[in-house]
Amino acid sequence: MELLNTLVDKGLRRESPTREEALAVLATADDDLLDVVAAAGKVRRAWFGRRVKLNYLVNLKSGLCPEDCSYCSQRLGSQAGILKYTWLKPEEAAAAAGAGVAGGAKRVCLVASGRGPTDRDVERVSRTIQAIKEQHEDVEVCACLGLLSDGQATRLRDAGADAYNHNLNTSEATYGDITTTHTYADRVTTVRQAQAAGMSACSGLIAGMGETDEDLVDVVFSLRELDPDSVPVNFLIPIEGTPLAEKWHLTPQRCLRILAMVRFVCPDVEVRLAGGREIHLRSLQPLALHLANSIFLGDYLTTEGQAGKDDLAMIADAGFEVEGTDTTTLPAHRADALAAAGAGCGAHGEAAGGCGSAGGGCAPCGDTATSETSATSGAPATSDTAPAAVPAEAATPAAVPAEAAPAAVPAATPAAGARTDLVAVRRRGAGTDLPPNA
Repeated sequence: MELLNTLVDKGLRRESPTREEALAVLATADDDLLDVVAAAGKVRRAWFGRRVKLNYLVNLKSGLCPEDCSYCSQRLGSQAGILKYTWLKPEEAAAAAGAGVAGGAKRVCLVASGRGPTDRDVERVSRTIQAIKEQHEDVEVCACLGLLSDGQATRLRDAGADAYNHNLNTSEATYGDITTTHTYADRVTTVRQAQAAGMSACSGLIAGMGETDEDLVDVVFSLRELDPDSVPVNFLIPIEGTPLAEKWHLTPQRCLRILAMVRFVCPDVEVRLAGGREIHLRSLQPLALHLANSIFLGDYLTTEGQAGKDDLAMIADAGFEVEGTDTTTLPAHRADALAAAGAGCGAHGEAAGGCGSAGGGCAPCGDTATSETSATSGAPATSDTAPAAVPAEAATPAAVPAEAAPAAVPAATPAAGARTDLVAVRRRGAGTDLPPNA
């Protein structure tokens, strides 16, 4: 296909495709899917080789969030049976992080439910970061605490945070249909605060919430302009007890096309295969490794993921290798710019190069009510005592009226071929006192 040849050439030059080209990727036929994967795979290998970066979620505070994000099991008014607990102690979080590092994780993502951290919460997370760094000096730490206030990003950076995750999730035009308690602009502001403080930005999206192809292209082009270093791609986990519980719109083939489109638009950025991959990609997960160069290891915030040993086996069987702590994830031009500028990805604007040669950018790990470091989730309530080891999400509580109306949910027609009976949504900690570990 001439389209794919054009997209590969542009990706190797770090040049942005047109919106029409991005939309055309999402519209390709299933008969052409392997050609699409192969083309995007050329771009992925050019910038990242056959390396796969492993990330591990630590859920510092679960449930009890005042925000009304429709996709989230921790949202205001959620009826999902999930684990609920207040802040893990620094030593508990460090022990949880250690489990992921032992499995090969290079980055630990610290997530906390809520709107955004108080100054006391920032101090608490700072102590947690220091506890993790004392035990694992080389591990990257990404914080995902929701909306930041002035000065908080700098304090997290000074405490040792390498990155900050806050996802855009969906297009600006449809954001109000998903969440009403904060705005799309609030999210953009927080990502820019993290970049300005010198942290690597992580920001991504959630597919499968009833959005159109145009919405998907809009949010990915917005991410390119925002220019984070990492873009997590989550696939909605329709958790019972949330407004989007019945939204099963994804097929494995559509997920692969979405990942390919993200790779073409953000060619030299860490694209992370995040929440929902096991449920929606199923047996086609190995193909996604040809598109994404980063995945979460083990469980998510409130749902179980694939067993860590199975993740490692999948990577090896597909002919890829786990990225070590002695390897720099980002391509040299982005890593050098980040080190030299000490702010964000160091590539904001034409002079620095960015991910696009025409003044473009690329894309970041977690977020607020999903602190989407990426991962949408759900898990059973057991007690208010914090478990010793858990995986991650977004911020601290802010006062929101209990009677706040839930966000409206966009209507969408179920995708042809979508199957809800193939993989069950397993909630983390179901039937046990403690959650499973990677």
